[in-house]
Amino acid sequence: MTETERARTDEAPSAQGYLAIYLKGTFMGAADAVPGVSGGTIALIVGVYERLIGAITALDPRVLEHVPRLHTREGRAALSRDLLDMDVPFLLALGGGIVTSLLLVSGLMHVAVTEFPVPTYAFFFGLIAASAVVLRDEVSVDSLGRIAAGVVGFTLAFLVSGVAEGALPSTLPVLLGAGAVAISAMILPGISGSFILLLLGQYEFMTGVAGGLSSDVQAALGGNTAPLVDSLAVVGTFGVGAVVGLLTVAHVVKYALAHYRKATLTFLVALMIGALRAPGRRIVGNVEAWTPDVLGLVVVAALVGAALVVGLDAVTGDIDY
Repeated sequence: MTETERARTDEAPSAQGYLAIYLKGTFMGAADAVPGVSGGTIALIVGVYERLIGAITALDPRVLEHVPRLHTREGRAALSRDLLDMDVPFLLALGGGIVTSLLLVSGLMHVAVTEFPVPTYAFFFGLIAASAVVLRDEVSVDSLGRIAAGVVGFTLAFLVSGVAEGALPSTLPVLLGAGAVAISAMILPGISGSFILLLLGQYEFMTGVAGGLSSDVQAALGGNTAPLVDSLAVVGTFGVGAVVGLLTVAHVVKYALAHYRKATLTFLVALMIGALRAPGRRIVGNVEAWTPDVLGLVVVAALVGAALVVGLDAVTGDIDY
């Protein structure tokens, strides 16, 4: 019996057990709302990482074959059995916590990036840079393939982070793809979904939508449903992309880590380094004059971000990425 199977057996399907999983999900969601802090790292800390990977890769759309037989006791029993085998209740509890926290923290992050862009993006710069540093031991350049992976990762991130803001509008097709790619970061302890959104130029838009949902609901209760419909279309499209990503991209990432671990991690670390261009451009673009006070603010914010990642790495120092 694998550790994942033992976890499923040991985890009693009780309200208390699922509440604990939900709370662990909130910690993961809070981390993934911030570029450079990985929800995968938090999953390692709270002890659900391996179970999460097993549950994601166990998802099988063929379970829908039971739907036409749901009017029978046998059909409902078969569906329930397959959902338990895939650990779907665990995913729902954990995912509920992640979504709840993402919605709450994203609102705060949107205020930060719009009202205080310089220190916020400096904080992000420190987070991402420190994430690359703490993963340095996972980088390997002892073969041509791994060197190529690093070069491709850096070049891709550097180019995309330089043009994505204008070249990738926040349309539904773009958000569908962003959701599919960003969700794959959930299974990577060194990279976050928000980092992917920042790289693709969608972070500020998505945090704005998530943070504005509560006001959209209030407006809908007052009779103006248009803002809520628009926001739900964005969130729904992103969510569909995430589901597609769970069933496709996550498997690709898992395969790459299993068969080309060093090259994949080298690519990811190089991706982080190249992507530093994104917060760097935002900092420079929002600074009117480089006074000593502004420079000090940028340095302090970056150091705080770096310290947060280093502290998390210290907690997970005995766990292999």
